[in-house]
Amino acid sequence: MSKQYDALVIGSGTAGQTAAYELNRNGLTVGMVEHSQRPGGTCALSGCQAKKWFYEGVETVARSRHLSGIGITSAAVASWLELRDAKNRFTSQVPDNTVNGLKKAGIDLIWGRARFTDRHTISVDHQQLSARFIVLATGAVPMQLPIDGAQHMVTSSEFLELDRLPRRIIFIGGGFISFEFAHFAVRLGPTDTRCTILEAGPRPLGPFDGEMVGLLTEASAPEGIEILCDVKITAIEKTGDAFRVTTKDGRRFDADLVVHGAGRTPDLSDLDLEKAGIESTRRGITVNEEMVTSNAHVYAVGDCAATIQLARVADAEAQVAATGIVSRHTGDRHESSMDYTAVPSVLFTYPQYGMVGATEEALKEAGMVYKKSVGKNLTWPTYRRVGMKSAAYKVLADEKGTLLGAHVLSDNATGLINTCTLAMVNRIPVEALYRQSIMTPYPSRESDIIYMLKPLIA
Repeated sequence: MSKQYDALVIGSGTAGQTAAYELNRNGLTVGMVEHSQRPGGTCALSGCQAKKWFYEGVETVARSRHLSGIGITSAAVASWLELRDAKNRFTSQVPDNTVNGLKKAGIDLIWGRARFTDRHTISVDHQQLSARFIVLATGAVPMQLPIDGAQHMVTSSEFLELDRLPRRIIFIGGGFISFEFAHFAVRLGPTDTRCTILEAGPRPLGPFDGEMVGLLTEASAPEGIEILCDVKITAIEKTGDAFRVTTKDGRRFDADLVVHGAGRTPDLSDLDLEKAGIESTRRGITVNEEMVTSNAHVYAVGDCAATIQLARVADAEAQVAATGIVSRHTGDRHESSMDYTAVPSVLFTYPQYGMVGATEEALKEAGMVYKKSVGKNLTWPTYRRVGMKSAAYKVLADEKGTLLGAHVLSDNATGLINTCTLAMVNRIPVEALYRQSIMTPYPSRESDIIYMLKPLIA
């Protein structure tokens, strides 16, 4: 049995749904293939959406602790189990909402694993499906680690389903997952919870600014989070109810739980990309700025593409791909391409670390001349009144006043970084951004941006 579509989308996560609905809205016949019995994607089920249910608790507990002695007499106490259950009340609705939404829109949902049989055709459990255009949005899965005893680690998804948090937790890898979940654990777990992050490289959080990462590391230590680098793990052993992590240099770390926090890798298994002439690397499927693969009829978006693994990037890529497909389908050429110059990233630790644009290391490596405005351990009233002692920022600009990068440690890094992102996207010079920000509601974290920018225009 075979069926023909204008477009096939492989994967029901945020990128896949964004592409499918946009194509459907423009009159194309669309089929979506999904192998999981819980459609909806990692972001909604166990990633960016799901983890925010815990972060809201983290922020409340952390802020109340910081306010101890300056107005709050009893710090908040969280229930991990209640937060998990509240999260699950949300995520439990995602699969049915996904299925019902696709059905209502008239998008066919085909269950099973997709495999290419040629450049235009895929098979799904012996059913042949063909389309003029195919969008790959298969996401990513936890990276396989060559460690003896790796099966003893829990994934990030499993971590968010725990009934309780133990007191001693080791996180393997120094990336997003480890930092965020360690900050979750020390605020939402037992009062004496201790977390250890073991990073194989010379520093954690490689894509972020080294100096700012150092400040976040310093802020994490008093909360019970230790970060160790250049750690080569050789084995994870189960010892009774606990675990022991052994390193190449003979060190041993004991814990009640070991968490896989070493990142995710594109999920390309079983696709048989070579049969469709689609090139890929370990980073993912190779695409151009229009999200087209080496097969001109196939697009790749989201975490399966060799781009940036962030949910909003996935959505933007899906919009670009859909626009390109609609243009080619109708013959009305409309240019649409991705620009990764101003992609904001936020670590939902406490303080948050938000960044957009270049790091100082990247500018130095590129040999660029730049100016910077930096502040550490800020004592501005906005932070004194909430008891935060670790707030910091770094803003980078070229000699013409073009914003090159911004980095913020704050309890509202998201808002501050979004302002800088919009300035970069709209090419607003630093001096103009300063003038426009003077009328920001005062006093607020956002109003502090004028203090960050002023040294760059003085």
